Amino acid sequence: MHRVGSAGNTSNSSRPRKEKRLTYVLNDADDTKHSAGVNCLAVLKSLGADGCDYLFTGSRDGTLKRWALMEDAATCSTTFESHVDWVNDAVLAGDNTLVSCSSDTTLKTWNCLTDGTCTRTLRQHSDYVTCLAAAEKNSNIVASGGLGGEVFVWDLESALVPLSKSGDAMEEDSPNGISGSGNSLPITSLHTISSSNSISTHTNQSNGYVPIAAKGHKESVYALAMSDSGTLLVSGGTEKVVRVWDPRTGSKTMKLRGHTDNIRTLLLDSTGRLCLSGSSDSMIRLWDLGQQRCVHSYAVHTDSVWALASTPTFSHVYSGGRDLSLYLTDLATRESLLLCTGEHPILQLALQDDNIWVATSDSSINRWPAEGRNPQKVFQRGGSFLAGNLSFSRARVSLEGSTPVPVYKEPTLIIPGTPGIVQHEILNNRRNVLTKDTFGSVKLWEISRGIVIENYGKVSFEEKKEELFEMVSIPAWFTVDTRLGSLSIHLDTPQCFSAEMYSTDLNIIGKPEDDKVNLARETLKGLLAHWLAKQKQRFGSQPSANGDVSSGKDISHRSLTHSRIEVDFNAENDAMVYPPFEFSTVFPPSIITQGSHGGPWRKKITDLDGTEDEKDFPFWCLDCVLNNRLPPRENTKCSFYLHPCEGSAVQILTQGKLSAPRILRIQKVVNYVIEKMVLDKPVDGINTDGTFASGLVGGQLTHTVVGDGSFRSGLKPWQKLKPAIEILCNNQVLSPDMSLATVRGYIWKKSEDLILNYRVVQGR
Repeated sequence: MHRVGSAGNTSNSSRPRKEKRLTYVLNDADDTKHSAGVNCLAVLKSLGADGCDYLFTGSRDGTLKRWALMEDAATCSTTFESHVDWVNDAVLAGDNTLVSCSSDTTLKTWNCLTDGTCTRTLRQHSDYVTCLAAAEKNSNIVASGGLGGEVFVWDLESALVPLSKSGDAMEEDSPNGISGSGNSLPITSLHTISSSNSISTHTNQSNGYVPIAAKGHKESVYALAMSDSGTLLVSGGTEKVVRVWDPRTGSKTMKLRGHTDNIRTLLLDSTGRLCLSGSSDSMIRLWDLGQQRCVHSYAVHTDSVWALASTPTFSHVYSGGRDLSLYLTDLATRESLLLCTGEHPILQLALQDDNIWVATSDSSINRWPAEGRNPQKVFQRGGSFLAGNLSFSRARVSLEGSTPVPVYKEPTLIIPGTPGIVQHEILNNRRNVLTKDTFGSVKLWEISRGIVIENYGKVSFEEKKEELFEMVSIPAWFTVDTRLGSLSIHLDTPQCFSAEMYSTDLNIIGKPEDDKVNLARETLKGLLAHWLAKQKQRFGSQPSANGDVSSGKDISHRSLTHSRIEVDFNAENDAMVYPPFEFSTVFPPSIITQGSHGGPWRKKITDLDGTEDEKDFPFWCLDCVLNNRLPPRENTKCSFYLHPCEGSAVQILTQGKLSAPRILRIQKVVNYVIEKMVLDKPVDGINTDGTFASGLVGGQLTHTVVGDGSFRSGLKPWQKLKPAIEILCNNQVLSPDMSLATVRGYIWKKSEDLILNYRVVQGR
């Protein structure tokens, strides 16, 4: 798994610095829908008589969304986009602050009633942040837990109010995406918990806020809950115990044992005395924290319990998990009822009056009847069973065929998502990717434009892949993953600059057909076309005379050195975006990347405003787009020998080894052979030593000399006499459209230099 935010070494490291990656995420569907499983839910009740409730959802697609809830509809009003990995949990702190956490190791805060701008990014965790808890009556306090075994308690009032900054200390904490206003992380005093659990106050090197650390977990934390007043915090995870903390100090108060597997979800009542826990051991346990013991166990589920939600009076609990089922249990009488079953594991629940929202590993969200204000009404329907207190009891009942019948067959409302991509294949032309989604639909993408060029419907993925196979060899210049439910295209330097094509093969009109086009450079120009236009509007951006990137302000003190940057003198110095690299503005891709300061960030390409600079983008990316410079690349040439076919009476044209671009077509070799055979001496640009190019040491062939102009300026006398020539490799006649790279990869298949043979075809 690619972990974001780790692409770089410290300045003190003697190892070569790893360049930061640029990723773009493609989207061909409605942006108002999630494209991957929904991990979390939060309901904001209406503040006025005429207002509507809001539902906030966080997804594995890396985004959060706000839904305006009506009786029979839910409308997406805002998408919150800044996280660069799965959103794992979200909580509301007060009436207008949404806090989210992610596998990108960060927490982010948002003004939940605005247009989706991230107000702050909080970095303290060393691994994925899996869960959050908020104090309902103290909107300043939020706790976070993660896979690193860390639990932090955040004072949002201190963390979110920026104070004055001093010099360069703040520069390293202010990447784009850290805040919507471009402000840096705040500076406040910090509190840490020492081994004796006492609070100490000091200032660290970055002079920034650091939350209270609740130290004690030795393994991953998956669940948190906090009392309404913010005076009690419970946590659970892979250690199978419920830990209880004082969040004001980070001190441990007790540890409760009873579960036999990971604790995945926790709830506290309003007083902080009663605690409910759900575990991978399939059990729900009720704890009395005053007595420091488990007072009830409920064997309701047949598999892991991943989600709990209680009625306001804490008399009943709704539970869901890996067994795809939603149950309602009376905590006093132990009576349980199967409300509904689905097709996907239940990840989180959110009660809204008499309805309950259910989030699953699917991209859709369902609303089911719940009778949250009077749950006994559901039990009056019958079909309940008495929950046992041993985990195997429900499993045994299930095996005996007495599985409960669900009360509800269909949800009352579905918020549809788009099907996530579950399978993909990069085609040999290195511009198309074949995908299959959760609905079974197979689509063909053109990644240099970010669009679907063919939707084949529900067909065999493997058969379609074989049908689309092309015998063509182009270097792998990008990688792909579908972790976010969409195609994420990763560009890493210098590998991404290894692929070139002729402009004629890309159908670029108005450009010489034999001009070489670097696929990564043109893709970057297409991705950043909006940014370049905005930058020009704001700053009149132009590359400076000494080659430094300039945007009307000093964005870097780092000079371009030719030890790291190679100038491509054949590059065009304009910002024109050719049609094969124009990205959609209807369904614009999102960029995920990181600059010289701060951590990774994510934005749609149409949301870039031109203020982003080297602190936000990788240096190599800006150097390519603004200065047309490419980093040193691996050898793009192909060495080969050109001999007559065995037994052929044709003359020997050359004795030495030849070199040409890997993308050179066999037709060019045919043209060269014809010219050498027909003329008494080589035509313009052909060396007498049998090499392909003039003025180049080592017998290199360039695509601009051999056959490029000779046959397009009208027929010359010798052309009327030209013989028909075939080029062979391993006794196989080669198509004139094949490139040297294709011949080497599919026909020659040897590590030593390529050997080509030529012969005259009689009777043509």
